This record gives sequence, structure tokens and C-alpha cells, in this order.
Amino acid sequence: MTDHLVDAHAPRDLHAFIAGLPKAELHVHHVGSASPRIVAELAARHPDSRVPTDPEALADYFTFTDFAHFIDVYLSVVDLIRTPEDVRLLTYEVARDLARQQVRYAELTITPFSSTRRGIDARAFMEAIEDARKEAEAEFGTVLRWCFDIPGEAGLESAEETARLATDDRLRPEGLVSFGLGGPEIGVPRPQFKPYFDRAIAAGLHSVPHAGETTGPQTIWDALTELRAERIGHGTSAAQDPKLLAHLAEHRIPLEVCPTSNIATRAVRTIEEHPLARFVEAGVLVTVNSDDPPMFGTDLDNEYAVAARLLGLDERGLADLAKNAVSASFLDEAGKARIAAEIDTYTAGWLAP
Repeated sequence: MTDHLVDAHAPRDLHAFIAGLPKAELHVHHVGSASPRIVAELAARHPDSRVPTDPEALADYFTFTDFAHFIDVYLSVVDLIRTPEDVRLLTYEVARDLARQQVRYAELTITPFSSTRRGIDARAFMEAIEDARKEAEAEFGTVLRWCFDIPGEAGLESAEETARLATDDRLRPEGLVSFGLGGPEIGVPRPQFKPYFDRAIAAGLHSVPHAGETTGPQTIWDALTELRAERIGHGTSAAQDPKLLAHLAEHRIPLEVCPTSNIATRAVRTIEEHPLARFVEAGVLVTVNSDDPPMFGTDLDNEYAVAARLLGLDERGLADLAKNAVSASFLDEAGKARIAAEIDTYTAGWLAP
């Protein structure tokens, strides 16, 4: 899929370093992480879907004309997740792909409303993701945590349901750590979701909405002031507002940057125009992430290679970038220290004469 997006400019030895580098992934979507093999298998299970059952045909299917087209295609894949068994299969396979990239910890964005509205029992959904999480951690060593996000295109009904599922102690899964907001931004103002974020925050969840991906800096300001965002998903348009960049830097509010995604959805025109370097120059804490990797013909390793080129990073710079994600995560302090130490040990071993 969209193979032209895969970065081939980084030196071969830097690619090898990235492949073995322990990492954390903070902005990656549950359904959007379904590999072509899994999407094709799910499509074969549900032949009434328009999604191709041939993994090779998915390359064309996952070529997007704009962000609205991406959302349309994304929702067609969401529609393949119809049973608890589908949910469990997807979750376990996503963990397998993360582990293959040396991801030690991931906060996976899940949209439970998309499944419950299609008739999957809420309790069965929670049991499916938790069962897959525990088995994947035992088998692969990758720790998964959940961000439940509101699908903005579905309106306040979806916000109410997502907040209920995230805060009901009888349903809330053990791995849940944060509350988000995804989907289109145009015509979906952030302030209307304030009551739902207030409820989630009161229940102990962290606030991590998408903002400023396809709209201007005001959307990011709204996420900060109205939704009390602790991290910003994408935040691409922050580069247009020096005051906002200074605020993000001063308050150490991380941006979850997804370079290839921004090009694939046409949020940014070319990779050379991506604002990642401007964020770093402004002192903003950035993490690099894959978003919906198979849909965008990428993975987390490739995003690190893209970042290395855009930022002129060597191995130590890439290790620091990996530690940014660990620092910005909602993992406990002991877990953060453990992964950071593993990154340092790996880097020292790689650079040793």
C-alpha cells in the first residue's frame, strides 16, 4: 500500500539500528493497525462488505484522495469488526506486529462505540480486548494499554456512549489509561466534547484528543483549554502559531507526530514540508508514531527512518526520540525507567567499538 511513502533515504545501518531499537508507540489505532492479511481474512468472513478479500488489492483500496476519503475507507474496515472473536483476533495480531518492531509499550486507540453500535455486547468487547492484551503480553512481552476515543463524526451520542463505557466501573477494562477524540475535525468543534472529557478526567483518565491535523491552531487551543489535553494527537497546524509552539514547549505538552499519515491523508502536501523539524526547533516535545500503519504503507520503524531524515538524527538522536515516547507515555515510573535503560543499553552496545 502506497509504497512510495516508505522512506528509502536513511542509511542501511541506520535502518538496522532502528529495527532493533526498543520503542514505545503512543498514537496507533486499533482497527487502523489491521494488516492486509487480517483485513482480507475479516473481509472473507463478512462477504457483504465492499472491502477487498485479496491482500494485494488492498493496496489500491488504501490509496486516499483526501482526509474525507480516508475516513470513508477506514469506516468500511471498522464495519468488518462484528463479533467479539473479530475484536480479539484483531487485537492479538496488532500486538504481534508491534512486538515485531521491538515495541515494548503501546497505547492503542480503540473506538468502542464503533463496535457496540454494530451490536457487539459491551462486556464481551471489553473481555475480548483484555484477553488479547494479557495473552499478547505473556507471549510477546509487549505491554498494551487502551485509549478509548470518541469518533467525532458520530456526534454527541457517541461521546455519551464512549464516556459511559470508559467510566462505568462494571465495564471499564483494566488496561484503560486515557480518553481521546478522533475522526474529522472540520465541522466537529472540540468544545462540545468538554462535558465528556470532564467525566473521563474525573474518573482518572488522561486527556489525549486529536487536534490540528486538518484544521488550524485554534483547534489545538480548544483541545488544551476545553478538553484539558495532556498530549495532542497530530497537532500539525501548531507550526502556524508561534505562541502556541511556545506554550506547548513551556508546559511540556507532547505532540504525537505521524509524518507518513499526514502525507497519505493530504494533511501535509509533501514530506519535505512536514513541520516536525519546526516543532523540535521550538523546543516542543515530540513523539513519532505510525497512526494507521498498514493503511498508509508504513510502520513505526519507517516513521523513525523518516524522522531521522527530517531531523538529521544519528543513532543517539534516534535513541533520544525513542525515550521521548517513553517519557510522554502513561506508563508507571518504574516501567518508564526500565524501557529507557533498555534503550540506553541497546544504543551503547550498538555504538561500542
